[in-house]
Amino acid sequence: MPTTAPIHPVDEVPPVRRLAAFGLQHVLAMYAGAVAVPLIVGGAMKLSPADLAYLITADLLVCGIATLIQCVGFWRFGVRLPIMQGCTFAAVSPMVLIGTTGGGLPAIYGSVIVAGLAIVLLAPVFGKLLRFFPPLVTGTVILIIGISLLPVAGNWAAGGAGSEDFGEPKNLALAGFVLAVVLGVQRFAPAFLSRIAVLSGIVVGLAVAVPFGFTDFGGVGDADWVGISTPFHFGAPTFEASAIVSMLVVALVTMTETTGDLIAVGEMTGRKVEPRSLSDGLRADGLSTVLGGVFNTFPYTAYAQNVGLVGMTRVRSRWVVAAAGGILVLLGLLPKLGAVVAAIPAPVLGGAGLVMFGTVAASGLRTLAEVDFEDNHNLTVVAVSVAVGVLPVGVPTVYEKFPDWFQTVMNSGISAGCLTAIVLNLLFNHLPGKAGSPVTEPDGLAGGGTEERVEKAREEIV
Repeated sequence: MPTTAPIHPVDEVPPVRRLAAFGLQHVLAMYAGAVAVPLIVGGAMKLSPADLAYLITADLLVCGIATLIQCVGFWRFGVRLPIMQGCTFAAVSPMVLIGTTGGGLPAIYGSVIVAGLAIVLLAPVFGKLLRFFPPLVTGTVILIIGISLLPVAGNWAAGGAGSEDFGEPKNLALAGFVLAVVLGVQRFAPAFLSRIAVLSGIVVGLAVAVPFGFTDFGGVGDADWVGISTPFHFGAPTFEASAIVSMLVVALVTMTETTGDLIAVGEMTGRKVEPRSLSDGLRADGLSTVLGGVFNTFPYTAYAQNVGLVGMTRVRSRWVVAAAGGILVLLGLLPKLGAVVAAIPAPVLGGAGLVMFGTVAASGLRTLAEVDFEDNHNLTVVAVSVAVGVLPVGVPTVYEKFPDWFQTVMNSGISAGCLTAIVLNLLFNHLPGKAGSPVTEPDGLAGGGTEERVEKAREEIV
């Protein structure tokens, strides 16, 4: 009897009922982060409530399209892994500066379009850099991603940054309750329910939050039934040199962050990212960013919070995330649905976020467990990289006296830590060592001290 090749878990298509539940879980995990960028930029530019609502629906629509491009893919666009796409926070400060110093939204969109095209062109170059991401570097980067996200969950748990009741015990109690529900479902519920533990926690938390006055659905009645984002709604894009330069720096930062996220998902799903697939994933980022500039939204990147959700639930199908992309498209076309999701209070998301973001950090530790730390400098590489990556997270104003381009790179703990890990790995594991010092293999694992390996290290430099 002929046998068919087994389907990889990444390509499996779950039943429709599970597909919808798993997909909704991904949407809820990233929704707050997705709408935060248009809210921050639009608020800084003092846009009207109608324009803010337009930015949010446009953002959700393109988030969905970008996710579908990344998961489903076509030709050389899309990594075809369970990756959610959303607006990058690395672009917030430059966009606020561009929008408030005279250029306005047209100048923002012009620079976003150019940045997207640059990402498409640079994607093959980044694909060739994959050899500089051995387990030593990837584990460190994934660990930094998780640690960098934990303050976001903490802010949500306390009530949301800037809220009047920030830090109230009732907010933390609600977040703790949601965390307990997530853990309880994951530990004691049947297999299917344990895989939607985050969704279960959010639903139960919302059911508790409404009667206790944490939120209301008054905004649902005010929202429109249908909203369609049209190209260049705020006017034709303008192309200003200073705006383009700052956004190109952002493009390099987001490419670095996306590379870390793609490698992390590849590790979690058992389908390791190769140079070609990395290029395809980055190319999808670029195309999505161009679409963002055309359809009145912002640059796009992979969302690390959903990386944690993949690791926590062990649901590896890319079609689940594609279903989440379809839900986002609906939310972008039907503002009333978006208003319902927006009514979920921040502490509910914070309780779930603590588990998801912690899972990302734990995945980094699991990858680092493969690395040999005996008789080499690998521990130094991890220690310094984590320190540099966590520094702007713990002290957000540490680089405020530096130039804007430097802040754009270093204020992102992910890109700062990633660049540090790559440089230190090259310094300690690829350059020829001094006499008597251990020489390590180029993959970051300790090796012997033979002349052959020294010569190999020299060849790597060339």
